Amino acid sequence: MKKESRRLRLSDLARYCGVSPSTASRALSGTPGVRPELREKILQAAKSQNYHVPTSIAGMKVIVAASASAMLDYQRNQFTAFVLEGMRERAEVLGLSLTTKAISSADDERKMLEDAAKDPEIAGVLMLTIDEDEMLVPARAFARPVLLVNGDDPLMQLSSIAPHNRAAAALATRYLRSLGHSRILFLSRPGRRTILRRLEGWRDEIKTIPGVAWRDLVVDASDWTPEAAIEAMRRHVEEKGTSFTAVLAAGDSLAAGAIFGLRALGLSVPDDISVMGIDGLPQSDFLDPPLTTVQIPMREMGAAALDMMRDLLDNEPFLPRRTELSCRLTERGSTAAVKGGGD
Repeated sequence: MKKESRRLRLSDLARYCGVSPSTASRALSGTPGVRPELREKILQAAKSQNYHVPTSIAGMKVIVAASASAMLDYQRNQFTAFVLEGMRERAEVLGLSLTTKAISSADDERKMLEDAAKDPEIAGVLMLTIDEDEMLVPARAFARPVLLVNGDDPLMQLSSIAPHNRAAAALATRYLRSLGHSRILFLSRPGRRTILRRLEGWRDEIKTIPGVAWRDLVVDASDWTPEAAIEAMRRHVEEKGTSFTAVLAAGDSLAAGAIFGLRALGLSVPDDISVMGIDGLPQSDFLDPPLTTVQIPMREMGAAALDMMRDLLDNEPFLPRRTELSCRLTERGSTAAVKGGGD
């Protein structure tokens, strides 16, 4: 049986033409900045090599609708800012413009979608950090592609792109276990579906440890601020003591608060308690001690969202898909081997 040849990728076409993938992409999409003779060369090569040219969205507009949670994060941290930065960089390559809108309710969302439906230049909508069920209902009925960024649709009627949150938390927990820790607190602000995935990844690993009741190790903070984490740690220690040897926080801001809170209780990080976060925000490198964390690919997520939008437009009907990006661990000074041995 004849082996089916694989589909030619953009990187293959770029290598064939002796240009970078970004230059090839701009040429294929008609984006300004590529010499006419070079664009013609790349287009001819695409034709001769049977390269599938994705639908061009150059000159079109994409709405980025940010939730109240995303806007609050934008003010407090840099997660949302880095996602937007990745979107803007990719939008420039694709030759399209981004229109940002803040939506704090389903009514805001309906009005935004109604206005977008009247504009033929709108290619689709990126919904940033939105996964509340009532906010997903209007989006599911929109006639153009709607993509959830840093979220997911439990009914799989909307496409989504997010970090692999469950795997990220499992990676962090396995790392702490490799240092001998078994009683690892999970510090979180419950509510969002993506954060639930992080709890599940931590729980997957903790449940394999004999004699450890995972429910006793969950600590809920009232907000995503370091101050809320300080209070949550104080309350837990006062009520249940310090039988734990490590803290995995669902976000770097909570991890920072855990360090401050433990220090206020007379405990040393990492000599007494190891602390680890998930996000990879730049300011975490300046904590004392610098924070061990799992790096979320924020810019990459923003860029990939626009590529997925183009792919959805290129494949009618818009078959929903879910993409999760891998994360990597960055080891710094806030974690250490547990005193007195392992599990």
